[in-house]
Amino acid sequence: MSESPVLLNKHEVERLLTYDDLIPRLESVMGKFSKRDSSEIIQPVRSVVPIQQHSGFLGVMPAYLTAEGILCTKMVAFYQRAEGSSLPSTQATVLLFHPEHGNVTAIMDGEAITAKRTAAVSAISAKLFKPALSEVLCILGSGQQARSHYDVFTKLFKFKEVRLWSRRKEMAQRFVNDLQDPVTVCSSVKEAVIGADVIVTATGASQPILFGEWVKPGAHIAAVGACRPDWRELDDVLMREAVVYVDSREGATAESGDIILSGAEVFAELGEVINGSFPAQHEKTTVFKSLGMGIQDAVSAKLVLEKWNSEY
Repeated sequence: MSESPVLLNKHEVERLLTYDDLIPRLESVMGKFSKRDSSEIIQPVRSVVPIQQHSGFLGVMPAYLTAEGILCTKMVAFYQRAEGSSLPSTQATVLLFHPEHGNVTAIMDGEAITAKRTAAVSAISAKLFKPALSEVLCILGSGQQARSHYDVFTKLFKFKEVRLWSRRKEMAQRFVNDLQDPVTVCSSVKEAVIGADVIVTATGASQPILFGEWVKPGAHIAAVGACRPDWRELDDVLMREAVVYVDSREGATAESGDIILSGAEVFAELGEVINGSFPAQHEKTTVFKSLGMGIQDAVSAKLVLEKWNSEY
């Protein structure tokens, strides 16, 4: 008789999952993924079920890391909410399984995992691609992803100025009010991004909001919104003129409207830079298009469970 699975809420996951522990594991697993050793990592492209009546989707993201013994899946529901809605745009749950027996060993909040692992991977991209002198950080968006990106980017890098734009001014002000350090709230995307060295796009946009003509040459953009083939955050000019990196070529060509609709060429996966197969062209304008991967959720969830087990 198998034991009951461990149940971990958002507060526990946030407490146990630290960037110092998480980032090295993400770098390792993404480097392995991009070596294309199918005996070590099995991760199909996310399966998505449309929820048309409610402008939403249900995504299922399984992954099996054979060497680490991690069998995991995340179920994530994401929606295009009407302006002013108080409902969250995403909700998620992560399940860990015993690889040999097949029973569920842990059920944990997936929102905290998604927020932290996404921001951590964006920070890895910035470490590799941002200009050597990066003084201005710009964040577009004011939701959970925007906050997690602010937390890790200001933890790892030193910026002289941080700017924020959100289509909902009250959300932007609430974001800033929660912070210790000063952040400039901008009234337009153009105002926020002009002269910025590092730009994070974490919005619910389905049409381009960031235009290449506004972007400083040599800037790095970490784009984490627009996870459907007909959604976009970045315009054609930016996508075609920048050096484009992705987390997964297969995922990007199936799911990223920014890549599919612009016809942009993918230069490399982030993992290919990590494992030395491709260079980091940080002297050029770079875009890292992040869609999220099941392996990222898997190593994050395993880390959370390890730390919980060490305490109890």
